[in-house]
Amino acid sequence: MTKYEAVAQAIKTDIENGLYKEGQPIPTEELLTVQYDVSRQTIRKALSLLVEDNLILKRQGSGSVVRPKRLNPRTGKIAVVATYISDYIFPSQLRAVNDVLSENKYTAVLSATRNCVCNERAILEEILKNPVDGILIEGTKSAMPNPNFDLYEKLIGMDIPVVFFNGYYPSLSGTYSVCADNRAGGAELVRHLIERGHTKIAGFFKSDDIQGHQRYSGFISELFRNGLIIPDENVFWYITETKEDLFNNPQEVLNRLGDNTAVVCYNDEVAFGLIKCLLSAGRRVPEDVAVVSFDNSNLSRISPVTITSLSYEDRNIGRIAAQKLVDILNGKEVTSEVLPWTFIQKESS
Repeated sequence: MTKYEAVAQAIKTDIENGLYKEGQPIPTEELLTVQYDVSRQTIRKALSLLVEDNLILKRQGSGSVVRPKRLNPRTGKIAVVATYISDYIFPSQLRAVNDVLSENKYTAVLSATRNCVCNERAILEEILKNPVDGILIEGTKSAMPNPNFDLYEKLIGMDIPVVFFNGYYPSLSGTYSVCADNRAGGAELVRHLIERGHTKIAGFFKSDDIQGHQRYSGFISELFRNGLIIPDENVFWYITETKEDLFNNPQEVLNRLGDNTAVVCYNDEVAFGLIKCLLSAGRRVPEDVAVVSFDNSNLSRISPVTITSLSYEDRNIGRIAAQKLVDILNGKEVTSEVLPWTFIQKESS
């Protein structure tokens, strides 16, 4: 028996004898190296054996804990909760989720909140009544105070792992997330416009989702860093319920844009609508107003003027998040992940 196998067996015996109880942490790697007088590498190999034997869990930020006996039997089902299902970039993300889950013998139970906290609550309550093995979910109005944390905490207490994709709740502990580096993306788009000679730059951002706040933060910080101070009225804020009304009054939009020569948009949906609004008013894109955006979706390609946009490239958030959830269910250690953007130049800038 190797040293790490002997250490693993000793810890296993302590667990079986009740020294370390379900859900409680075992000593840190540092303490275990002292206790067993071995190297940290030996301890890590021993802990990996215990993970493989489903005796312990490695949890982000809290070390290793004794794996609780599941409060619910395995169902083979994963709850997949998106804000929308058939709109915009969501179909490609959800296809990737389904592929990963199918490859690992799980069935996706799909539902949509339509970015409404009441719908989110109803879905979480249904999961509590009919538990699943794990939850893959996009946060609803993730920049706002969320009234459903009590339900999330109950689900986490039932040892049901939760992985967020796209939007997440920073203050909700015990969960994982996969999202884009939105702050860096906002800054990158501003740098591109400044390099093109623009100094008067407006923005459209979504205020009820965390992605909007992060993208705005990168946008405004990069402007300030370059000595460009813009008035607040140059930033158009909208929420889920007002998205469809953004360009109902094109003249009002044009009046607010004033002499700005470039615009950073929250996503390609907004950029697509803005470009149509500008063209209908006789404004040229990009000659009069440059437009840049996020997501590099199909809309960026079918727009009357193709849209310069940030892309995930082959980094599908849905696929990565689904794989993390499967890894958690297999007892592997995972961490949250922030994905970089790739800049895709097109006609609009």
